[in-house]
Parts: sequence; C-alpha cells; structure tokens
Amino acid sequence: MPVAVACAQVAPVLGAVPANLDAMAAQARAAAAAGASLVVFPECAVTGYPFSRADALAVAGPADALGPLAASLGVFLAAGHIESAGDDLYDALSLFGPDGARLATYRKAHLFSTERTVYAAGSAPVVVDTAVGRLGLTVCYDLIFPEYVRALVDAGASMIVNATNWITDPWQTGMGWDGPMVRSLARVRALENGVPVVMSCLAGSGGGFTSIGHSTIAGPSGRVLASLDAAEGLAVADLVTDDADARRWSGLATYRADRRPELYG
Repeated sequence: MPVAVACAQVAPVLGAVPANLDAMAAQARAAAAAGASLVVFPECAVTGYPFSRADALAVAGPADALGPLAASLGVFLAAGHIESAGDDLYDALSLFGPDGARLATYRKAHLFSTERTVYAAGSAPVVVDTAVGRLGLTVCYDLIFPEYVRALVDAGASMIVNATNWITDPWQTGMGWDGPMVRSLARVRALENGVPVVMSCLAGSGGGFTSIGHSTIAGPSGRVLASLDAAEGLAVADLVTDDADARRWSGLATYRADRRPELYG
C-alpha cells in the first residue's frame, strides 16, 4: 500500500514564531490536499535557526501549536524546534499524530561545530511506531553518521526522517558542499539501509550563511522520488515498499545481511 509523504521546505524568520506557524500551516494544508499522510518540516522550522545561545533561549518552547494543525488535517506532522529543559537547550524534532497528540520528541544527538556552545546533545535514539511505518527520527548532522542511521534501522525503523538546515557560504560551496551533495546524503543513507529517507531542509539565509534546501525523498534503492531546489516549496512522493520492484530490489541488495562486523567491529 503506497504511503504519500511530503517535505515542506520553508524559510522561517528567527523569532517570528506566529508568522512561521502560519507559513507552516499553509504548506501542511497543501501537502494534505496532495494526499500526504506524513508531512516533514525542517530543523528549527517553528523558530528559525539561531546561531547563538541568546537567540536560542529567546525562541525556545514546545511545538504543541502543531498538534491541532495535524489533527485538523488528519496527518502525521514532524517539525523542528528549540526545546528547553532546566538550564539545557536542545535542537529538537517533534512528531504529532492525526489526532493531534505528540507522539515523540527527539533531541539532536550529534552537534556540529559551534552548536556545541548552544545546545546539549541528546542521548536517546528515537524510533516511533506509526500507521505510516516505524519512523527513525534524526536532525541534520545525525545523517552524516552512517552507523547511527544503521542503528535506527537495526532497531526496527522502516523509514528515516531527517529535519535539517544544511548551510553553506561561498568557501564551503567551493569545497563541494552544495545541493547535489546534500541530496546524495539522503540517497546513500536510503540505499545502504534499504529504507526510504525523507530529508526536509530549510530554505533562505541568516547568520551570514545560506540554507542549501534541496529537500529530498529517496526510496530504498536510493532513487530520488521527489526533491526541491534551494527555494521554498513542497515535495510529495508515494513510497511503495511492497511491490514487485521493491521485492526484487530487496532480494538483490542484501547490504545489511552481507555485513561482516567481525572485520570492522
């Protein structure tokens, strides 16, 4: 049975939470109208992406305003936001069900560069059973670590959800860090694990950096099923994991079964 999923690529303004939520609602409605059962928003979609602890503190809060939106559309909805717990801040991804209930909140486990001065690292991988599959939740830099994504799949994830803000500047782009590169991350993680990857990226710019965008939905073979460029937009695809082609591919590409961990521990 096909499952329609959507990446909603938005360009939130830091601190403009009501306006950001309005933009997210419009994208979610469009995704639901296109038949999506799961809508994935990027990292920090609710708040905008903060580059300092002071900015993160100013926008930290729950994403519970998204529960009623998910319920009104009857969809699963995942979105990035900043969460506070005591003195700690977390780069978080919350998942809401079609009844509006918050099913899980995942805290980003791998922090990149100066993020370590802003956030605490999450310490608990999250795999959530849903009607659209067992979702392994990840945020941005988590996707760089193949062993982490593999661990989620080994724990039963049948789909990897990644909410991200891949950023660049002219120097990093010159080094090859660009749209095709981040799209390839989604493709390779899908291919090597034999599960779909739904990677939703921020658009826009801020803090002297440009958000790369290029949200991508990759099938279990690594094939790009839907994608975007750097601008705001919506990518929707039907995930089919139990047709003749999928069964033929899974019988041929036995990557996980072919591992030899005794050689690489």
